[in-house]
Amino acid sequence: MDDRVIIRFDHVTKQYDDDLPVLDDVSFEMERGKFYTLLGPSGCGKTTILRLIAGFIEPTKGDIYFHGKRMNNVPANKRQVNTVFQDYALFPHLNVFENVAFGLRIKKVPKVDIEQKVKEALRFVNLEGYEQRAIHEMSGGQRQRVAIARAIVNEPDVLLLDEPLSALDLKLRTEMQYELRELQRRLGITFIFVTHDQEEALAMSDEIFVLNKGKIEQRGTPKDIYDEPVNRFVADFIGESNIITGTMIDDFVVEFANQRFTCIDRGFTNNEQVDIVIRPEDLELTTVERGKLRVRVDSVLFRGVHYELCCYDAYGNEWLVHSTKKAEIGEEIGLHFEPEAIHVMKRNGGE
Repeated sequence: MDDRVIIRFDHVTKQYDDDLPVLDDVSFEMERGKFYTLLGPSGCGKTTILRLIAGFIEPTKGDIYFHGKRMNNVPANKRQVNTVFQDYALFPHLNVFENVAFGLRIKKVPKVDIEQKVKEALRFVNLEGYEQRAIHEMSGGQRQRVAIARAIVNEPDVLLLDEPLSALDLKLRTEMQYELRELQRRLGITFIFVTHDQEEALAMSDEIFVLNKGKIEQRGTPKDIYDEPVNRFVADFIGESNIITGTMIDDFVVEFANQRFTCIDRGFTNNEQVDIVIRPEDLELTTVERGKLRVRVDSVLFRGVHYELCCYDAYGNEWLVHSTKKAEIGEEIGLHFEPEAIHVMKRNGGE
């Protein structure tokens, strides 16, 4: 096995009683030193993967490996893994220093080493000088950093983060995204981050796993996931999309909205029914004469950096457009796009 691989799931299923599997025959590998994000809607299985890695639960079927060694029955406290929970799980009666030192004291680490390790962990998360601060005196972002310091002080091979930003306001969440990403780079350990926030996943990850109903729909870099979704679910879940049905006439020629367009896709059967994805930011608002599509504006919302237009063509297809230009409700406009903006997917779920 590749020595870069730190975690491997081999046909892992997790099922409770006679219910449908929460995780259904999942296999994957994760390499050391990368930032992975498990992304998907509630109930898709992402937190179950985290709990299996942590050792909080055991798989119903299949095997889990760390550094090539089977870990199915290894208890959580024997794994080189630490978890940062959604509610941080800090001890309110202990100050910052004692919260971070708690795990080391349980392991009976010498006092002088505890002092050094705790100070180093707090330095990593920019909380030097906060050692004696009470937890209730800390802001949400500071508490999160205390929880991270408590996790990294034990020098884990893998840090698991279960939606740790969900309780923060939008501005603080954005700041903490940058801080977490920079922290992972400095530590050089594997981060596995759970979220249902698509923008968060795209901003932070080296690689994203998109989950749905206990299965991995797609894994890849943020750019791969966004630009090349493998099916309608991924395209719809990752960012906003215009998804309509069409026909692949031939290599590089696709038909939708009763017109034929040049695209960059190939390898489909002639006249195969397909799904078409065009992102709202790839549609340029223009004149009817210049546009490849002719649409009528149904609604306009100002989103700060752009206008969001909802339009309809003569065939009942809805088109979402993000543009710095404004149009009036009821106005007829043209939409222009390049061949590269058209992404063609098989109707049964693949590219």
